[in-house]
Amino acid sequence: MNRREMVTLSLASLSATALSPAFGQARFPERPIRLLVPFSAGGVVDAVARQWADRVKPHLGTIVIENQGGAGGTIATGEAARAAPDGYTALLANTSIMVLNPAIMPKVPYDPVRDFAPISILAISASGIMINPSVPAKNLKEFIAYAKANADKLSYGSAGTGTMTQLAGELFKLKIGAPDITHVPYRGAGPSIADLVAGQIQMATINVTGQLVELHRAGKIRILAVTAPERLKGVPDIPTAVEEGMPGMIAQLFTGLFLPANTPKPIIDQVYEASQKVMTDPAMQQALIGQGLDPITNSSPDKVRAFIEEEVARWTPVVKAAGLKAE
Repeated sequence: MNRREMVTLSLASLSATALSPAFGQARFPERPIRLLVPFSAGGVVDAVARQWADRVKPHLGTIVIENQGGAGGTIATGEAARAAPDGYTALLANTSIMVLNPAIMPKVPYDPVRDFAPISILAISASGIMINPSVPAKNLKEFIAYAKANADKLSYGSAGTGTMTQLAGELFKLKIGAPDITHVPYRGAGPSIADLVAGQIQMATINVTGQLVELHRAGKIRILAVTAPERLKGVPDIPTAVEEGMPGMIAQLFTGLFLPANTPKPIIDQVYEASQKVMTDPAMQQALIGQGLDPITNSSPDKVRAFIEEEVARWTPVVKAAGLKAE
């Protein structure tokens, strides 16, 4: 071997070494991943976060959940948008964060399209059209007739102004032509459930959960329909509003995983693949179904983008018709 061949071989060897993971490309992840949840502990998004974080450990290592509620979830979401795009900060967001807040609030500290790389939708929850048993209606068709005749005497509860639960109620009013039904916003779903059971409000349009299903089966409330395209896996005996004669009465709350924009594609792919392993696990699916959620096993970054675009187009007219504005 002559001198020129030796030099060429040495340079090739050095180049290969520099590009190897040990030298030029750090393994991911090398430290815990921070998962920002823009709501307080105990809610739907938090529940999904904890189930996902626990089961993804074998694939991504430790996930540290940080609950940062406040300002409709915009504080934590803004922080996630500004985070370094290195895969070590992730966000678990929902329809309120990515669709409703930008439509309702005059200014949010993030752009849901520009500032984030979507990974996958993990679960879908749907609102329910539910009433106190004292209301003389056994099904949705009977309740619609009652609501039209008593709109000025009827009130519905939601988990708060500007939430999907309020939008579900406003969509119901638009669909049946009963604008005089009064909206009663609560600080979360819990207080609205308590008042619905007590008969302080006659109707609620909050998300269906395991707790609500138990109350329904105990006869303390009556869930007339769910606002999903198909019956929920956890309560297949409850019809959809569409089945009951209300086409377009769909109000879903997705919970999805996002990384900051400009995160390298190999990291996005790795997180996506790890998440898919979790979501196709029957134990994970059953855990979510037990909480009133429908697990999503066939999501992808492109499907998330398309779904968000569809939801923005669908809900923006409802927001305007309801005159919703952030205070």
